[in-house]
Amino acid sequence: MNKEFSDWCDVLSGVPQGSVLGPILFLIYINDIDEYIVSKLGKFADDTKLCRGISNSNDADILRSDLNQIYQWSLDWQMLFNVDKCTVLHMGYNNKEYDYKLGCNTIRSSATERDLGVVIDRTGKSSAQCILAARKANTVLGMIKRNINFKSKDVIVRLYKALVRPRLEFCVQVWCPYLRKDIDMIERVQRRATKLIEGFRNMSYSERLSQTGLISMEKRRVRGDLIEVFKMLKSNDRVDFNKYFEIQSYNRTRGHNCRIVKQRSNLDIRKYFFSQRVVNTWNSLPQTVIDADSVNSFKNRLDKFDNYFIEM
Repeated sequence: MNKEFSDWCDVLSGVPQGSVLGPILFLIYINDIDEYIVSKLGKFADDTKLCRGISNSNDADILRSDLNQIYQWSLDWQMLFNVDKCTVLHMGYNNKEYDYKLGCNTIRSSATERDLGVVIDRTGKSSAQCILAARKANTVLGMIKRNINFKSKDVIVRLYKALVRPRLEFCVQVWCPYLRKDIDMIERVQRRATKLIEGFRNMSYSERLSQTGLISMEKRRVRGDLIEVFKMLKSNDRVDFNKYFEIQSYNRTRGHNCRIVKQRSNLDIRKYFFSQRVVNTWNSLPQTVIDADSVNSFKNRLDKFDNYFIEM
């Protein structure tokens, strides 16, 4: 600055910011943070989550010990955590909500937290995420309405698919709504989008879907669940299929050879979780659809098997 250079100094911790190798160096730097940790620990870039089922005070003590271990790691490597940004999310109806500390500071508890763009509620319900997704989608839809004068079917459908719908389907397999008010909230965005098309305003919603070649958001979520199961089964995603599903012993007289065992669920949160809600629909598919050798082939066979999912 002003033709003057600062003096050189040693950097004792961290990695260079704004560099090409920065993210890789950072991952290498924090790679050993989970050593000696007993609880489940998840890492994504600079976001770290520690999870454990707590049934008694002993489990709480184990989680506290893991937090102390992580805190000591931060001291050793001079990368201190910002305690103000750290929170505890107590989940479960019978949760005793123990207190936890990071160093000498008590970690505050929270009812909702945003994790990688998805709002996680302590109740397990997805209402908060539905509100966020609908708000974002409606904001973009409002921008399209104000700034696009030529609202033909082709223009609006293309803009809707590219800019609006992705905001309604981001990680939807995780937070798929099951309450009718949430389902309707998401569907209203598509209803509003199809009404923007010139000459479509006085049509019924089903007629607008038929004319535009779209299907309801509720049907798209079912289709998306089936595609995700296929990806997991064929190892297209780096997700262990066996952690979510159990394959039934093959019965030649009933269904295909990849039928999934339906587990018992007492609560709606479990009943409508991805690994439960998709089972019946998946088991109803014919063998010809399951035998697809690629994701695109599976999509085509799925749409041909049942016009319920067809979208132009």
